[in-house]
This record gives sequence, C-alpha cells and structure tokens, in this order.
Amino acid sequence: MPWPGYYCPLKEDGLGGVSAHFTLHARHKLYFLLECTCDGDAGIRPMTERHYQKDFEETMDFWQGWMSRCTYQGRWREMVQRSALVLKLLTYAPTGAIVAAPTTSLPESIGGPRNWDYRFTWLRDAAFTLYGLLTLGFYDEAESFMGWLDDRCHELEPNGSLQPMYGIDGRRDLEEFTLDHLEGYRKSRPVRIGNGAYKQKQLDIYGELIDSIYIFNRHQDISYDLWKHLRHLLVWLEDHWREPDEGIWEVRGGQKPFLHSRVMSWVAFDRALRIARHRGLPAPISDWTAVSAEIYDDIMENGWHEQKKSFVQYYGSDEVDASALLMVLTKFCGPTDPQMLSTLSRIQRELTTDSHVYRYVPSRAASDGLKGTEGTFSPCSFWLVETLARAGRLLEARMVLEKMLSYANHVGLYAEEVSPTGEALGNFPQAFTHLALISSCYNLDRALNGKLLG
Repeated sequence: MPWPGYYCPLKEDGLGGVSAHFTLHARHKLYFLLECTCDGDAGIRPMTERHYQKDFEETMDFWQGWMSRCTYQGRWREMVQRSALVLKLLTYAPTGAIVAAPTTSLPESIGGPRNWDYRFTWLRDAAFTLYGLLTLGFYDEAESFMGWLDDRCHELEPNGSLQPMYGIDGRRDLEEFTLDHLEGYRKSRPVRIGNGAYKQKQLDIYGELIDSIYIFNRHQDISYDLWKHLRHLLVWLEDHWREPDEGIWEVRGGQKPFLHSRVMSWVAFDRALRIARHRGLPAPISDWTAVSAEIYDDIMENGWHEQKKSFVQYYGSDEVDASALLMVLTKFCGPTDPQMLSTLSRIQRELTTDSHVYRYVPSRAASDGLKGTEGTFSPCSFWLVETLARAGRLLEARMVLEKMLSYANHVGLYAEEVSPTGEALGNFPQAFTHLALISSCYNLDRALNGKLLG
C-alpha cells in the first residue's frame, strides 16, 4: 500500500541542504522525485503512485534508448556500457563538459590530507574522452564535448597557453580553500573547495588536447578557425617544452623536468603534423618536424636510465612512473621495443601488486608536497592491460583486466584508487578510470579477435 498522504516534509539543515525523517512499515512505499525548476517555478504538483510509475517508466525508456546507440558488441560489454552511463551522467548538458568526478575531498588515504575537489573538467582527460565516446558510437556527446574544447582554444591566455582545467561552464577561477569546520569523510582533513592546480604549469595537457582534436578530426573535419588557434598554441609550446613543470600528477613539491610532459609535447607536434598532412592545412611543417625530432631525441637521451634499464619519472631521477605506460598508448614507443619492455617489467616489479598499479612510490619519487600514502591508481591498472595487449601478452592482459573488473562496486562504478584491502579511495565515480576501462576493454577485445591495434 502507498504511504498515507502525499508529502514527506523536508526541513532545512542549516548548511544549505534539507533533510527528512520517516518510518516505513511492511508493504508501505515512499516515492521521491527530483526535478529541476526555474526561479519562481517551484510549485508542488500532486503525485499518485500511478504518476510516479509513469515517470519511472519514462526514465527507463530514456536510458534504454540512449544505450541502444552503443555500437560496442565485444567482450565485457556490460562493464563498458556501465562506464558509458557514468560518462553520460557526468556530462553537463549545456556545454558538453564532462566533470572529472562529482565529489570533493574523498580521501586517497583514510584520515590523510590527500583530498581534492574534482568537480571540474581537465584537459588531460580530453583524448580519452573523445576516443571513448567515438569508439562506442556516442557521436552527439563527442561533438558536444569537442564544442567545449573548441571554446577553450578560443580563450587562450595572452601568451598562447592554457590552464590545465576549467569549470564545466568554462569558468577559469577555481580558487582553492578549505572548510575547516568540517571533519571530512572518516576524519580525513582538509575538506577542499576549488583546486589550486588550475594555476599550475602542466605541459602534458597540450599533447592531450591536440591528440583529442586529431581523434575528432577523423570523425569530422575541424574548422580552419580552430586550426589557427592551435597553431598559436604550438608557438607557445615550442618555446616552453624544455621547462620543468608540475606534470600529470600535479605535484605540489616543486617543478621537475617530467618525462611524461615531454612525451606529450612530442605528441602535440606529431598529431598537429598528421592533421596538417591529412587535411592539407597551412602549417610550418619543417619547423614542427624539427621540433618533434628534437623532443624525441631529448627524451631518449635524458629520460632513459641505463643502470635501471627503464624510462624514469623525470630527468635526473632513477625512479619509474606508471605514466610511462602511455608511451605505448600514444605511439611514442612501439609495444615490443626493448626499452619499453624493460620499463614495463620494472613497473610490474616495483609498482604493481596483483592487478593494481601505483602511480609511483611517494617516498622516492618527485615530492608531491604531502605526507602520507595513497592507494593504487585505477587508470594505471587499465593502462597496464592495454600495454600488455599491444605487446601481444594477451593472457596476462586478460587476467589483469578481469581482476580489475571485480573491484567495481555493485553497479559497476570505480573511485579513483583502490586500497590494499580493496576499499575504494578518492573521488567517486571517477571519469578517468572509466575512460581507461573503455579503452582497455575495446583494444584487448580486438587483440583477442586477432585484429591489429591502431
């Protein structure tokens, strides 16, 4: 029987939210409906059980209809589709931006200070985002996200550079502050609002941005207007790629000459060259070719540690970093290149436990400016799967993938990290993890089917 009466009163909690208390007995039902309203149009409409059921069925029809557009028919389809649903739910419809996670300050270690606000859109996620959406057949969402990227490229800083991240509405000021009156999730302080990383110099974002545009250009030609802005951006990168920065992991302990930043700088020029040659767009081909070659030689000379037999986290270091796996995924190195295979072995030996991969060892790597530890970084685990698949180690890749798939929650969602006991850590759900899952499943499935990986 339905709950007697139509309404369950909500009371303000004094913190900007509302709450309600009620008791349900056997065979009672209580329905809640969340709706968006315009200012001054928040009237309450009477609802019967039939009305609620109709709204529920319409919601189901929408999501089933949306998912029917998915073109992926390979292995692990349910997990891939769940990840696609996550991306759709993390999308801000007015701009097409996808938020990195809808939460803030969920800790990377319980009780520790590694707590960040992820309610923004990172350029770093761009290439994975467009690759995932286009691979699965969600062209409308890919085009919307490309529109958001296009807008950012039209808002370059006066010197031609970009921020690493923006608000989902394109907002630039993401000033970080703490809410010291809150104890945080399981007493994990501080609780942060905003993210100071928006002020950092992260040179890798230019490669990720132009790689994403290269991927999209294979689906739909980009405009000449956008191309002009990309050329302006590459002028800035040509002058600055040699400089130290905060890198992919946004360290707060001082800038370093990170290997990954240089790899992605090479990607920026490589993909720009590919677009120009494919489309015949005007470009300083000889200059970009020379810069690309210079960056490549610089990486091979300074990013390789002969004694450790691996690529390292930054020039002058002897520590390995899981971001080196992206050297294969970005086609900087071939998957069976001896130097890459040696680096892969070291990552498995020093950073991997079972199917889980740490980004780096905090006590030995570049200082991130924080105390404490963190869990394994789930995107790195899926990068490992794809790297193994591209190297032809399919059984090993499949074992790692299927173990990782068992660490999703009951509805297939992942947080940013996994603790040594299998507990979810960090902000939840994290788009970056689900994007890496889609890519690894798609490419391992193709490899198992005997197809060459592009």
